[in-house]
Amino acid sequence: MFDYGDRTGYEPISETDRKEFHEQGFLLLRNVLTEDHRAALEAAVDRVYAEEQAKGNTKKDGTLHLLGFLERDELFGELLTHPIAFPYMWGLAGWNIYTHHNHLDVTPPALEPEKPYWGWHQDGYRQNSDPETMDPNLPRPMFSLKVAYVLSDLSETGRGATKVIPGSHLKNSLPRPADLTVQNPDPEGTVEITANPGDAFIFDRRQWHSRSTNLSSITRKMLFVGYTYRWIRPLDELHPDLDGEWYRNRTPVQRQLIGEGTHTANYWGINWDGYVDDEIPLRKELKERGLLDRSVPWLR
Repeated sequence: MFDYGDRTGYEPISETDRKEFHEQGFLLLRNVLTEDHRAALEAAVDRVYAEEQAKGNTKKDGTLHLLGFLERDELFGELLTHPIAFPYMWGLAGWNIYTHHNHLDVTPPALEPEKPYWGWHQDGYRQNSDPETMDPNLPRPMFSLKVAYVLSDLSETGRGATKVIPGSHLKNSLPRPADLTVQNPDPEGTVEITANPGDAFIFDRRQWHSRSTNLSSITRKMLFVGYTYRWIRPLDELHPDLDGEWYRNRTPVQRQLIGEGTHTANYWGINWDGYVDDEIPLRKELKERGLLDRSVPWLR
């Protein structure tokens, strides 16, 4: 439908990108979406926004944070295996993955100055405490990562872009101001991810990050697709109509990515005999393409 040349979604990422992601906790990718693809996605977002607004599901200031949006349009389902972004998902997390959490965000210009808030956090909720050791210098596991598709012009600061602290994914805590009733400065090292329409960024769920206030005249529109291991429960609920066109159009790999599995052990990457299940769609695809790599634990 959209021209990505010979890109298939199964081109290995570079060692340079892998190293930067592991060191910084995020990667900014330029020109991920072709302009016609970006425009089509924005039109789909506008349609969904109008539907949710008509239902009274937007906030008073017009913002929308819609979980589990993938089923709302064919274009959203295709993002699961985007030819440029998808290699980073399996390249950084492996073949036993699926999408557990995805959200559509529309952030109109702020109507008034925002009250002081401290929005810095790591994703994962109890993943930030349940598996933690008593050693504060030992980082928690990554567990998941997200790709964020930028549909509007966030090339300048002040347009509601995501803020990150590069390298902070390796720290289990972030000093919190004692007084949250006043506006506090961003932590040292903060970077606001300025991006052009059609860019995308990928980040480790442990990356300390925060939203920012949209002080511009531009409405921020973004799509976030999170991937985690299949042995972790879903955060957002997906209820695809198994007889509907959206589901019929999904490839075997995409069906894995929306949570499909043949039995409980399959989600752990094995058959009931305890051996690796080579029929898991993404593993099968990577194996047939010669992309499994025993030197990379998650690609064994």
